[in-house]
Amino acid sequence: MSLFSKSRGEDHPLTPAEFPDPDLDIGVDAGARQSAVLAGGCFWCVETVFRQLDGVLDVVSGYAGDSAQTADYKTVCSGVTNHAEVVRVEFDAAKISYGQLLKVFFSVAHDPTHLNRQGNDVGRQYRSAVFYADDAQREVAERYIRKLEAAKAFAAPIVTSLERLEAFHKAEDYHQDYAARNPGQPYIRAVALPKREKVRHYFADRLKPQ
Repeated sequence: MSLFSKSRGEDHPLTPAEFPDPDLDIGVDAGARQSAVLAGGCFWCVETVFRQLDGVLDVVSGYAGDSAQTADYKTVCSGVTNHAEVVRVEFDAAKISYGQLLKVFFSVAHDPTHLNRQGNDVGRQYRSAVFYADDAQREVAERYIRKLEAAKAFAAPIVTSLERLEAFHKAEDYHQDYAARNPGQPYIRAVALPKREKVRHYFADRLKPQ
């Protein structure tokens, strides 16, 4: 059996290859360089997924949802803030769209049916969320979530929250590109690298040229 095979009745009734494309998207007329801020658990794992994609210009790990005064790793991990661990994905909209990034986000980067947790990482800082910059991003995300629910992409309800992006706070330097710099770290080997391989398998046509 393939590492990537998935039978019906598991947590993900659809494989990433079977996920529908968004009906609504944001075009290049909104600007060639655009950004998406997404929360899907530990930012180390989400970051390494998006770094694989052609058209992605930069991925920065950070925090969103609360004030600059509480935007540090120790405080966020304590669970006393409203921050989520997020990644800011800067991308060339002529090569990859906001909606296409959402497809990867929901199908590979995390499990959007888990409330305030991803695996053993538990707390609101690990919530599933789309931090939208404007009404256009909010509408694309809303409609895509509805489409995934109609397609029964998951066996459980999607709990992803849509939150207006007030500010993005860059995380400490040692968090940036963490998986690539620490491939032997046990958590990275167990959680981040399998996601990296999954995006390479299911989205081979969207990978950066080698």
